[in-house]
Amino acid sequence: MTELSDREAELVSAHEQERPARQLGGPLRLGVWIVGGLLSVYSLVVVFRPVEALEHRMTFLAVALPLVFLCYRSGWPSFVARMFRRGAPASPPPDTPAKDDPLAGVSRAVAHPEGTRRPERPTVADWLLAAASLAVLVYPLLDIDGFRNRGSGAALTDLDIVAGLALTVLLLEAVRRTVGWSLAIICIIFLIYAYYGAYLPIDWTIGHRGFDLGQIVSQLYTGTEGFFGVPMQVAASYIILFTIYGAVLDYSGASKFFIDLSFAAFRKSRAAPGRTVTTAGFLLGTVSGSGVATTVSLGSVAWPVLRRAGYPKEPAGGILAAGGIGAILSPPTLGAAAFIIAEYLRVSYLEVLLYATIPTLLYYLGIFLAIEIDSRRFSTRAVQVDAPKAGKLLLRFGYHFSSLILIIVLMALDRSAFQSVVIATAIAFALSFLDPQHRMGLKRTGQALAKGTLEVLPVTAVCAAAGIIVGVITQTGLGLNLSAIIVDFAAGNLVLTTLMSGIAVMLLGLAVPVTASFIIAAVIIGPALTTLGVTQAEAYMFVFYYAVLSEVSPPTALSAVAAAAITGGNTYKTMMMTWRYTLPAFLVPFAFVLTPNGQALLGQGPIGTVLLMTVVSAVAVAALALATGGMSGWPERVLAAIAAVLLLFLEPVPIVAGLAVLAVAGAVHLVRSRRRDPA
Repeated sequence: MTELSDREAELVSAHEQERPARQLGGPLRLGVWIVGGLLSVYSLVVVFRPVEALEHRMTFLAVALPLVFLCYRSGWPSFVARMFRRGAPASPPPDTPAKDDPLAGVSRAVAHPEGTRRPERPTVADWLLAAASLAVLVYPLLDIDGFRNRGSGAALTDLDIVAGLALTVLLLEAVRRTVGWSLAIICIIFLIYAYYGAYLPIDWTIGHRGFDLGQIVSQLYTGTEGFFGVPMQVAASYIILFTIYGAVLDYSGASKFFIDLSFAAFRKSRAAPGRTVTTAGFLLGTVSGSGVATTVSLGSVAWPVLRRAGYPKEPAGGILAAGGIGAILSPPTLGAAAFIIAEYLRVSYLEVLLYATIPTLLYYLGIFLAIEIDSRRFSTRAVQVDAPKAGKLLLRFGYHFSSLILIIVLMALDRSAFQSVVIATAIAFALSFLDPQHRMGLKRTGQALAKGTLEVLPVTAVCAAAGIIVGVITQTGLGLNLSAIIVDFAAGNLVLTTLMSGIAVMLLGLAVPVTASFIIAAVIIGPALTTLGVTQAEAYMFVFYYAVLSEVSPPTALSAVAAAAITGGNTYKTMMMTWRYTLPAFLVPFAFVLTPNGQALLGQGPIGTVLLMTVVSAVAVAALALATGGMSGWPERVLAAIAAVLLLFLEPVPIVAGLAVLAVAGAVHLVRSRRRDPA
């Protein structure tokens, strides 16, 4: 699984919020490969030889932003593109790209409309934009101290302001190219608000005194509150290191091992195919980190197995999408937003992993229970898969787990997340020499380093552009004002505020990528929750889960749409099946926000309380599984759903009531079953 096939890449680019990249060829492809590899090397070196924060983030963006303009198509109407087009496309290569081309699958390139993947040349406009990006980011680096002082002293020169405005426009275009218009439009709205805020009615809560261009540029360009704030820090420090690690794992053969092991581990029972797909999705998430990409990569292998097992198209698509989205929800890598949580809370990344551990266990428990129920409901059967035995695989290739475990161990020993992942990457590299087929020689190492950078380009554009939103909110005080509006609208009721917050985050996630929706929601909705007594950790984790779950939420449900495209099932029905499989992930976040004992689900509190609340929540998840498919009649389903909600209050009286209602549901189910089948 070193690269996505043409069909898989087409599905990813069609259904993921990231836009497809160009398929570069010739010397330019090599040049991009070299520059990307060098940026990865720089990112690895900086871990042990730190660079001042602003300088590091500017340097990283100075390399990444020009690559965005060279690697990603403009997407403008053809008559506009023709004005800047330089020559005709190069002659088409053979139908299949080079197997080890890091730009093939990595950059989400799609198949050419005629069925071949032709190399594309950047236009003159692309080169000009790349050069302008380099200029406006290298310019401050020539005298970084003087530049910083001019910003802090409100003494920006005209050239500073012009460069800052140019970078703003360039970032808007970069984010438009990589993830579409939605985030770019949101950023423009925030910029207009910052400039014209003084013209709002004086009695409006969100009104402010207004800021001129110099003040806005100073906020966004000269410090670490705007373009180069926390989101950019996360992209340039955390995410790039984990994408390099994922690339090394991929090139060293870990992806193939994870899939083979998953198929080998569950080969006997009729529920085995579904459990296999879910487990493989969890393991592949350590390499991919993308819900849609994991769904598509997994689907190409697993859908034939699920079909042979007797799964209808829609339930199979639901399993694929639910397994894929687990790539963003599950330790040890989680998604990009998890790194931002660590920065916002000023805690170690290991602590964020601990926050996510119990919710992840409950998430997969819900999926496994639903799969077990559906295996009986659809009369699925065991499927014989041509795979080595699990024991043999573990003995031969089990070393692929060692670097994953090492990350956790090193962080537990107080190593930083940066150093931990770099050391784990080095171990994964060294262990690749145990497998002659995936030995990391000079060529494969260069390709892995290039892939690490190319994977992070869309996230970098998103994080830098999100800095506009964060900077404006900080400068104008909008975050506190909007959070006050939310609380007032909910009349200070925590339940209503939380419900409104969950809906708002999901709606936001329908328009912008997970990382951007988390950043925006964290600075607006987070304060609304903390105002009502919710801890910051609980608030941020709530926002995190609902930002991620937007990928499986109708009407877009990107992962579900991609799964339906693979199975050929009805898209809406696949969405609803995915929603059913992922239902615990929608409800559990309410538990750790609304109930005093909810913090136990984040691993906070006495160990006894944590264990007890985990068990109670597991019973609640089981009740949800029964309510959504495990019981045949509506009376018992409704009772099971009520029991699940009561149990998730995690307080003594509701727990006892929930267990009692669940027992009644079971009794009703038995009575009704015996009446239907007296024998």
